[in-house]
Amino acid sequence: MMPCIASRAAGIAAVLLICACQALSAPELPPALLTNPTAHSIAELQRVVRDALNGLPVRLAGDALTQDSTLVVERVQPRDAAGLPLNGRELGKPEHFRLVKHGAQCILIHERTGKHWPLRSATCAAEVAST
Repeated sequence: MMPCIASRAAGIAAVLLICACQALSAPELPPALLTNPTAHSIAELQRVVRDALNGLPVRLAGDALTQDSTLVVERVQPRDAAGLPLNGRELGKPEHFRLVKHGAQCILIHERTGKHWPLRSATCAAEVAST
């Protein structure tokens, strides 16, 4: 009888441990906005986004991630001399990134892959939800 009780107790403990690990490993990090962006921090952001997109060239606005914690990057369409798309309509989906704050760090998360990068030269503050 004792081995059965010990086995059940071990099973319950394992389930509780798994639940606790899931709760601790996936905290909701608050969305953040860049504060006081500098040429250096914008260049770092651009480099990180380019690297996340496997080296595709990107052009970001100087106020990227200062008004909204999400960044949407659309694919650049090659155009001819008249400005018309070379390949017709672009069917690729835009890439989504979000900025979060973890302690004092600003972290950029690529939504599609889940990969994240700390922005070492950036400063950010938690985004205030608008009502």
